[in-house]
Amino acid sequence: MPKYVIERMVPNAGQMNPDELKKVAQNFCEVITKMGSQVQWINSFVTSEKIYCVYLAATKEIVLQHVSQGKYPASFVSEVSTIIDPATAS
Repeated sequence: MPKYVIERMVPNAGQMNPDELKKVAQNFCEVITKMGSQVQWINSFVTSEKIYCVYLAATKEIVLQHVSQGKYPASFVSEVSTIIDPATAS
């Protein structure tokens, strides 16, 4: 299944406490539960003002549907074409 990165603008995301981050994660999971196996959340990276989420889904449209049903809008959704890491340099 293709992998997607979602950029979400979340003011002060980096300042959220564990309970606030738990609520964000619960919202992501609630939407996924409603959608069934069409989309899978892998993980998210929290920065000062944004949350970058990594998802698996058959199409970008499914990811956009997921985003539209949640509390945290997306700035953009991009399909991952390739993953590189230190091993790529060898």
